[in-house]
Amino acid sequence: MRAAVVNIILNLVLAGVKILTGFFGNSYALIADGIESLLDIFSSTIVWGGLKIGSLPPDDNHPYGHGRAESLAGMMVSVTLILAAFGIAAHSIQEIFVPHHAPAAYTLFVLTGVIVIKEMMYQFLWKTGNDIKSLSVKVDAWHARSDALTSLAAFIGISIALLAGKGYESADDWAALFASGVILFNGSKILRSSIGDLMDSAVSPETENAFKDIARTVPGVFDVEKCRIRKSGLNFFVEMHIVVDGDIPIKKGHQIAHDVKKALMDSDPHILDVLTHIEPHEYN
Repeated sequence: MRAAVVNIILNLVLAGVKILTGFFGNSYALIADGIESLLDIFSSTIVWGGLKIGSLPPDDNHPYGHGRAESLAGMMVSVTLILAAFGIAAHSIQEIFVPHHAPAAYTLFVLTGVIVIKEMMYQFLWKTGNDIKSLSVKVDAWHARSDALTSLAAFIGISIALLAGKGYESADDWAALFASGVILFNGSKILRSSIGDLMDSAVSPETENAFKDIARTVPGVFDVEKCRIRKSGLNFFVEMHIVVDGDIPIKKGHQIAHDVKKALMDSDPHILDVLTHIEPHEYN
């Protein structure tokens, strides 16, 4: 949650700087970039709320916890990315056909600082998202990367407008249009991932195999027949069919199942529950 708060504060400062610089420096690309930073504030607030709600423990009405709030937050943020892309594209096309002066040279210095800060923010958020296995934080990271890309596109466009001179005044608008395409692509990609989480899509084969390997290390487990993993926000719920000696007492089989559950939950704090089914091993 600290990452989301830091991102909100940074985006608030950067949005103000970019919009004011774009207004006085005659650069719509920079104004569009500032508007996208305002959307970043909205998205970071959603992420913060999703993480806060998603971390609540299970209750009578939500026996599987509140983890889906984190996935919903990721979906909402990806939608804001897509809407921002369409908005920037529409205004860029409009500006391309409206004659205007070339942007001021000092806008390039502002953009350089913005690109560096936003790329650092992307790295910070992406690492945080990977560390806590949060899709919504990764989405927020891509918001930062998209902002860096729009700033880079604006930098290139303004540079062309200034260096090429008359007839190239709209180069920064074309740059903003290109950036909107990048944002749309990333927003659509992230939206699919968020919907996948909400629809109980299968986890990666690497995650499934890792859980199976842990179960196989438990004494008494011959093999793992089935493994279903349900992701809920940051957390996992595991259903596993393990193969044990068919001649052992029920009490012994129950103990092995309990040992498997403990081994899995000890291996990853994000595994909230494990339901283990016993299958008898068939001797030839």
